[in-house]
Amino acid sequence: MTVSYEKSGHAAVHLARAASLAPSPHNSQPWFFVEEGHDHGFEVHADGGRRMILTDPGGREMFIACGAALFNTRMAVRHLGFQPSVDLLPRPGDSAFLARVGFAVHAPATADEAQLIDAMPRRHTHRGPFASLALPSGLLDDLREHARLEGAVLHVLEESEELDLIARLVRTAEDVHRADAGHSWEVTRNVGPDKVPADAARFHPDATLLAGRDYLDLARRFIVPARRRGLGTGTVAVLSTPRDGRMDWLRAGQALQRVLLAAAARHVMAAFHTQPLELPEVRAELRRRLAAGNFPQMVLRLGVPAQVWTTARRPASEVLIRDDALVRW
Repeated sequence: MTVSYEKSGHAAVHLARAASLAPSPHNSQPWFFVEEGHDHGFEVHADGGRRMILTDPGGREMFIACGAALFNTRMAVRHLGFQPSVDLLPRPGDSAFLARVGFAVHAPATADEAQLIDAMPRRHTHRGPFASLALPSGLLDDLREHARLEGAVLHVLEESEELDLIARLVRTAEDVHRADAGHSWEVTRNVGPDKVPADAARFHPDATLLAGRDYLDLARRFIVPARRRGLGTGTVAVLSTPRDGRMDWLRAGQALQRVLLAAAARHVMAAFHTQPLELPEVRAELRRRLAAGNFPQMVLRLGVPAQVWTTARRPASEVLIRDDALVRW
């Protein structure tokens, strides 16, 4: 998809670089972007060829990742001094065409938006324990409000019964995945210089209260003593939406990214534990008991990392194409 990138407008390149900073399953980056004319509009498309087939057979997590990229696009438009005009799922017959973003009226970014924009390159996915530091005062209430503004609910799990339940559900799903050779292969093959950095996955996946992905096959070789489990877990939360269609997944992704950027602006990062959302029976139990009937879209831990690892992103030349180079079906 490198054709005509050199002819792309400066604004489109700016938007593509910002969008590419979004999180995605195993850093798969399942998206590409289209410039409509010369800085006239910007499209967000799902790249089904980069979807995690076994982890995400229905594409829900791919849509959420693209929703996060869409939120970054919106913030990049604000950085250029315009209000974004967003049309979700603009072509019903094209399931991969997720959003069209245009430039509406001129309006400088607000101070709150500037904080989110500045946090985009600082936000990183964490894997493993967090440092033993408390979250900034008032942050959780702020994050709940950020999720609400995007049509989602962020429920922070504070009761011991809730934490025990989410730990059991994550453990159940992770054990199912680890026992499946295909799932294990899909996880371990996504470690490398342009994927998940090996250094970022060096912590034992069972070191915190919520079991993590076993990127380096550590669980088969080492056992974490029970007395050490749970240290550095951080704050656990569930992001949910009232409904569960493609539009809702895109909204969930935008809410997720807004929450992540607001947290990163205060030096707080997130670790993801989507395993129980990948098994229908386990997700149904989580929905019933922890999401008040809403549809859970993300399980995450929030905390202050002792160290941050940067994951590589594909350059704009690989993800941005012009409208006249795209084959429309």
